Amino acid sequence: MNARAAAIAIDEAVLKPGAAPSMQRASGCGRISVKATSGRSRIERLYQEGAAKIRLPRNPASSGLEAVLINTAGGLTGGDRMSWNCVAGEGTALTLTTQACEKTYRASGDACADVSVSLNAGTGARLCWLPQETILFDRARLSRCLDADMAGDASLLVVEPVIFGRKAMGEAVHAGIFRDRWRVRREGRLVHAEDFAIGPDIAADLPRAAVAGQARAFATLLLVGADAEDRLISARRIVGENGGVSAWKVGGTGKLLARIMAKDGYDLRKTLIPLIGLLNPGADLPKIWSI
Repeated sequence: MNARAAAIAIDEAVLKPGAAPSMQRASGCGRISVKATSGRSRIERLYQEGAAKIRLPRNPASSGLEAVLINTAGGLTGGDRMSWNCVAGEGTALTLTTQACEKTYRASGDACADVSVSLNAGTGARLCWLPQETILFDRARLSRCLDADMAGDASLLVVEPVIFGRKAMGEAVHAGIFRDRWRVRREGRLVHAEDFAIGPDIAADLPRAAVAGQARAFATLLLVGADAEDRLISARRIVGENGGVSAWKVGGTGKLLARIMAKDGYDLRKTLIPLIGLLNPGADLPKIWSI
């Protein structure tokens, strides 16, 4: 029996109902909303519960607000629940990021770690969802859902990078589950929907040409805003042969979608960081990305 087959056999045994005792699971809920006051974006409401914490680093040079989302449990595993609800009020600028890469560890049962994200961008608001990478370990199980609602003249940038095992650490992902669901609405109308699902035999599915090929890290970037399609040519120059970029006009609003593929997280960032800079002009990448 080869390594991949052995890993899948172990996974099937582990995932049988009743195979593992019930254990305490992490849960957290974080909510933040911002409003415009004297030309600056300031906190309107802030709520934290369980393992979810939100910190707000000061940046006097910026009129926007940056929020750092923290999972104090130190990672995710099967059965964990995290939810984030973020509202950028009229005329505000809100950037959301995470304290570190979110590690998703091996699940001991058939339950997935569940992460839900709700984003709302009001009239004239600019909202950026820029978490650091999600790292999936062997036999991890993760289900993630992102729902966003926008005003007609709002701008939304969503970025989600994912790494299947860290190459520098010799990690390999043989089996597991990863599901990612996005729904974005502008003035109540659906303008973007996508679902990604892989597993349980990740080692067989990931190398397929239509999935990731030789890549073990990838990122999806979505920009919805008035002039999003104007950045298509520049975005394609940055991505080059490492992925693809497309743009459309959706009900009078531009939409740009980019996917980046890379052999590891280091190479992924070499393309990801300049592309975020292009799609988010006038706003620096969150400093915590470089710590």
